[in-house]
Amino acid sequence: MKVFDCTTFFDENLMLEVRFNILNKHVDKFIIAEAKYSHSGERKKLNFNINKFTEFKKKIIYLVVENEPDGIVYQKGDQKLFENKSDMRKNSIKRIAYQRNKIAESLSEADGEDYIFYSDNDEIPNFDNFNFKDSQNSIIIFKQKLFYYKFNLFCDRIAWYGTKGCKKKDLISLSWLREVKGKKYPFFRLDTFFSRTKYQNVKIIENGGWHFSQLKTPEDIEIKLLNQEHHDEYKLAKKNLPNIADLVKRKSIIYDHKVKSKDYKFSKEFKLKRLSIDLMPLFLKENINKYSEWFDHE
Repeated sequence: MKVFDCTTFFDENLMLEVRFNILNKHVDKFIIAEAKYSHSGERKKLNFNINKFTEFKKKIIYLVVENEPDGIVYQKGDQKLFENKSDMRKNSIKRIAYQRNKIAESLSEADGEDYIFYSDNDEIPNFDNFNFKDSQNSIIIFKQKLFYYKFNLFCDRIAWYGTKGCKKKDLISLSWLREVKGKKYPFFRLDTFFSRTKYQNVKIIENGGWHFSQLKTPEDIEIKLLNQEHHDEYKLAKKNLPNIADLVKRKSIIYDHKVKSKDYKFSKEFKLKRLSIDLMPLFLKENINKYSEWFDHE
């Protein structure tokens, strides 16, 4: 039984370095998929450099996604302008799903009983809390703590169901795996028999890891916000680099995770809380001096 850790990549070298070091003892192969287009549709250069991770080079499979998916909607005359704002979001969702699903092309080394896990780059599962050999569940979901800006600035509004996995024999697609609901449904929920997102045979891993969101400089946070799925909402919020820098300084976010996915998320402001280093992965506890700038010390 082997373990394949799959993720997408934009330019998050810090998160990859931390990810590789935390997960290395559990993972047989790291699959990294990078696209030549951002989720907002901007053409981008390739940022991944395997020579920055020589210690893990033999385990890394790097996949380049060359083209955009079929079905992208463009307005006549200018591909960057849209009459219907919802087309922007639909295009982003298509690009994200396409990039994730291309990962399957790099799973030829995996057998049916091998585990396939998918996370966004900044979601790191706590594999120490999962028994690979004795699990009888079809789908594994890791309940993670959510952090912003620094490794120890905690957002206590929600639990984050990030990393999800299954055996290769049960894998439909990587985007399907990502969309599985972070909940174990009871046997009497008959709708689960007809759903591709709701399941009964699910294992939720408590204390299942860490979602380290936006561990970047304010300049790089803005670049990410302009290129991610919700780039349209960020533009509507009329925020800019000084606004982001101010939020980081005040340890606050203006992104409401609790609103419905179709509703506007850039609204209220929420304060972050500093958590003890004891709740961090062992690798970070052992290297707190190396990553000192990415911890909140006040």
